[in-house]
Amino acid sequence: MKKYLLTGLLVWLPLAITIWVLLWLVGLLDAIFGGLLTGIGALTPSSTAIFIEPLRHIPGLGVVLVFSALLVTGALVSNVAGRWWLAQWDRLFTHIPIFRSIYNSVKKVSDTLFSSNGNAFRKAMLVQYPRAGVWTIAFQTGTPSGEVAGHLGSDFVSVYVPTTPNPTSGFFLLLPRSEVIELQMSVDEALTYVISMGSVAPVAPVATVPK
Repeated sequence: MKKYLLTGLLVWLPLAITIWVLLWLVGLLDAIFGGLLTGIGALTPSSTAIFIEPLRHIPGLGVVLVFSALLVTGALVSNVAGRWWLAQWDRLFTHIPIFRSIYNSVKKVSDTLFSSNGNAFRKAMLVQYPRAGVWTIAFQTGTPSGEVAGHLGSDFVSVYVPTTPNPTSGFFLLLPRSEVIELQMSVDEALTYVISMGSVAPVAPVATVPK
């Protein structure tokens, strides 16, 4: 009986957690959309409430609108005119005190992480941490530049060492390239390995025999 219960739990648990995360995300976006409707209702005449109020009760509408807004924004800024407006947008926010420091920091990080030609989080590595002889999984985030590169040299890599089981926190390290081992496993496989605390090991690559 215990064996069957555990087997059934292993079958349904991933599906249940996935559905729970999706429902949480839908609820979050619907809540943001509801707050936006509240703001619009406060700025418009009361006669428009008859059109705004029914929108609150459509489940998933916030997800559809956010997705549509992202898609339209991406399409607009992909041409010359859109890039000009984006430059004006950035110039506006970079002149607002206090706000500009947060905006610039987030923009630089997001541009680095989501750039199609960047190297951030596209390679898993083995590094010795927190001491020599103890190995853990890390992800390459780039290479040192600027003043840091002037002190260390070019033969270094920047890596992020995630914590377990929560990979959103971790440590940033600068290591000599000779002291890291690049892995063939994908980033998804490496993240699964970290989150599962090593219990879900990636499949070892099949060695090819040279002809």
